[in-house]
Amino acid sequence: MSIGKGPHSAIERARDLGCETIQIFVKSNRRWDAKPMDPKKINKFKEVRAQNNINPIFAHNTYLVNLASNDEETLKKSINCFLYEIKTSEELGLDYIIMHPGSHKGIGEEKGIERIAKNIRDLLLQTENAKIKILLETTAGQGTNLGYTFNHIQKIIELIDYPERIGICLDTCHIFAAGYDFRSEKDYEKVINELDSLIGLDKLFVIHLNDSAGDLGSRIDRHEHIGMGKIGLNGFKNFLNDKRFKNIPGILETPKDKEGKMDITNLKTLRSLVDY
Repeated sequence: MSIGKGPHSAIERARDLGCETIQIFVKSNRRWDAKPMDPKKINKFKEVRAQNNINPIFAHNTYLVNLASNDEETLKKSINCFLYEIKTSEELGLDYIIMHPGSHKGIGEEKGIERIAKNIRDLLLQTENAKIKILLETTAGQGTNLGYTFNHIQKIIELIDYPERIGICLDTCHIFAAGYDFRSEKDYEKVINELDSLIGLDKLFVIHLNDSAGDLGSRIDRHEHIGMGKIGLNGFKNFLNDKRFKNIPGILETPKDKEGKMDITNLKTLRSLVDY
């Protein structure tokens, strides 16, 4: 949800569309820098949030951020930008901020993973009085992006070694494009068992529910409306009827239209798949 008219407007729009949970950017996604958020906007957000039952509310970090970068200037900008977002999300009273782990840009996966873990740990230590959790999002593996296997995510979490402030966000489009097939019940159980054994289901705090325009294993990060992509409805039905995830929030990141009609359609489609 956009915060273009102030962060509180995201809640109001979500309420009108029938959402139960939302995700926002706390600053422009196209810029590195931002002024500190006006305390009046923060107070208004908290006031409107208290009046509406939309919880939890997730922040997502700026896509420009790359904590695996080997370029000093890019890394410095990434750290400062993410630090701003963590602090602003904490001021807004949010519980979670989601991030794409990073792109190794040629230095190799192992070195990239080590850099991501070190930089996240440093950020956590700089904000040690904060409560907000950083959620590592599974990726499609496009280009040199890291986090497209559960092993990548597990290794980053292990190296960070700060369990109370770290969790994961699973994106259905991304894991499908990365090669995890969950369309049949048998394949779904295999994927979830692997996730549980490597990372632990207790580390999962949100699922991005997006269909995929790309094929299985294509490594293409392109979201599609629910049931209109290569995943199809059965794949989502498996997630939505898994009672282990009954209380795990789901977020749509499907293509937007001005009126929000497709948001309503996608929500309706997902809700129709729930059997219990």
